[in-house]
Amino acid sequence: MKIDATQPLEYGTEENSNKIFGFWLFLGAEIALFATLFTTYLILVNRFASGPSGAEIFEIGPVMIETFLLLTSSFTIGLAVHSMRLGLKKQMMIFMIITLLLGAGFLGIEIYEFFTYVHEGATLSTSAFLSSLFVLLGTHGAHVAFGLLWGSAILIQLKKHGLDHRTANKSFIFSLYWHFLDVVWIFIFSFVYLKGLM
Repeated sequence: MKIDATQPLEYGTEENSNKIFGFWLFLGAEIALFATLFTTYLILVNRFASGPSGAEIFEIGPVMIETFLLLTSSFTIGLAVHSMRLGLKKQMMIFMIITLLLGAGFLGIEIYEFFTYVHEGATLSTSAFLSSLFVLLGTHGAHVAFGLLWGSAILIQLKKHGLDHRTANKSFIFSLYWHFLDVVWIFIFSFVYLKGLM
């Protein structure tokens, strides 16, 4: 396998470059998925039936903490990629661990929010608004949960195999995925929570 030393480690082989390109195509499909969920939500946002509206159930405190955790994790995964490119495996792993801990904190708050909504009588079957809300937030949360498992698997591979063109490629693709989740959250924060609180 020919390794191109002029390229960053994650792009070091033709196979690696193809995998990154393929992942960009996958993210295009993910954009279509979330665009559909956002469109559904925006169509149904005022269909409360006898249930509560967003203004009645949303609390800005937990949402701000979630936003802080996820945006900070976007910064730390960027630091992990930077460390990777400098060949600093230990620092890279530390930043990835911090990223995953921040993601786990985000997910914990989101699960707590879901339990709070259900306790207040806002369930998946209460109204069209709540159905679309739970599906949108749940899909994003499921992606974060998958990311936590994926990132943990990469950490195990880094520990076992060290930093080479294969683990660098996997780590870089994971960072693209994680940044994508952060971008989706910015849209959720803006068009679901902030709009809903107005």
